Amino acid sequence: MSEIKGPSPDAKVDGSSLRIAIVHARWNKVIIDALVAGALKKLKEAGVKESNIVVESVPGSFELPIACSRMITGSHIQAASNEADLLGGLNFGTPKVASRSGTPAPTIPSSNQAFDAVIAIGVLIKGATMHFEYICDAVSNSLMKIQVDTGVPVIFGVLTVLNDDQALERAGLGKGDKKGHNHGEEWGLAAVEMGSHVRRWNSGKFL
Repeated sequence: MSEIKGPSPDAKVDGSSLRIAIVHARWNKVIIDALVAGALKKLKEAGVKESNIVVESVPGSFELPIACSRMITGSHIQAASNEADLLGGLNFGTPKVASRSGTPAPTIPSSNQAFDAVIAIGVLIKGATMHFEYICDAVSNSLMKIQVDTGVPVIFGVLTVLNDDQALERAGLGKGDKKGHNHGEEWGLAAVEMGSHVRRWNSGKFL
């Protein structure tokens, strides 16, 4: 039987100008560490500079939405602050000063620009109570709302699995011949692709 599940071949995108955030939970650390490493690997392979990658952690998956929301907001404040500092260094003196019409506008260092995408990484494993269902539903809906409201892609990197083996396989840590595949790699690529798309769409450019 042929394998039909999975993404199409990687889109060719250049992440060299992008700034990406990763926010991850600390529950189920072995799996989380592998997923974060997979995402980082693909971000760097796509050209995202290490100085433009910010990694933060929170206690659990339930805290991912507030972290993503505040980091997006904070990055815009950081970018605006740096822009103000740059403008403050310009000389807008008397008419005796030569025209600046041919001088390019100051640019914000890429490491201080607003985030182009955020990857939210967590691992939820079903237990004996309804806790799993409540958290899955709340986190999924909240992360979707954040990206729609802010216009910043939030990549859904939360595994919602029924047992430990399913989680291990989706982090490329499965047992025996069921090693599986590290889904963090897809999340890294998705962040670069969506960050690039949204930049282009925001400037009114479409393929």
